[in-house]
Amino acid sequence: MGYVIVTGAAGGIGQALVRAFAEAGYPVIGVDLAAKPERLPTAHYIQCDLARTVAEPTYAEEIFSTIRTTLDGQPFDALINNAAVQILGKVEGLNRDAWHRTLDVNLLAPFLWAQALLPELEEAKGCVLNISSIHARLTKPEFVAYATSKAALSGMTRAMAIELGSRVRVNAIEPAAIDTPMLLAGFNGNPAGYELLKYCHPSRCVGSTDGLARLAVAITQLEDGFANGSIVRFDGGIGAQLHDPRTLYVSCEDSG
Repeated sequence: MGYVIVTGAAGGIGQALVRAFAEAGYPVIGVDLAAKPERLPTAHYIQCDLARTVAEPTYAEEIFSTIRTTLDGQPFDALINNAAVQILGKVEGLNRDAWHRTLDVNLLAPFLWAQALLPELEEAKGCVLNISSIHARLTKPEFVAYATSKAALSGMTRAMAIELGSRVRVNAIEPAAIDTPMLLAGFNGNPAGYELLKYCHPSRCVGSTDGLARLAVAITQLEDGFANGSIVRFDGGIGAQLHDPRTLYVSCEDSG
């Protein structure tokens, strides 16, 4: 099996992605701004700032050169664009720095990394998998920068798939609430709120990092080129649910 690159490898979803691909037999190159977590099963780990790879071409080329040296001519099966930042703020308060940081990491980096590594991906008949978000379609107050970046990422997925065609497959996953440490920390001291979040989803649960990672591996392993330009929802059905007063009442009633 060829190499897989996972960006945002040190986060909750990123670590699950690394584990799942490693367990499936892929050598994984983890990429993150943070240091490598203990016992993360990567074949190689590159600590770098994705935003700098957007803003500084010389720095970017150093990183891509390191990756090519690491690949050493071996097949490169998949680029998993998982890294993201989530900067919240009201419309009146979002400044330019917040917008630049959000778009650089969430949108421009996935494009520029795919662009830079396109020859290696094309040679291996590989694929790009973008981890988008339910916020690409459904969002809430103070998520304007994040939701915009994810809507653009899903749109870019479709557009790149059309242009690259049979050369390199490009797909995306749009997860809803996933049980990452960050999500759980947001409900610290409010277990009832977390239970209510579960019952907002028709599945009556939030998604698991391992489940999302297994889906990512499955999409990557679909060698049939017809699975291209797909935006796969991993949202427990919440994206299909009509939010009228009765729906809300039933959900709350079911939650006890």
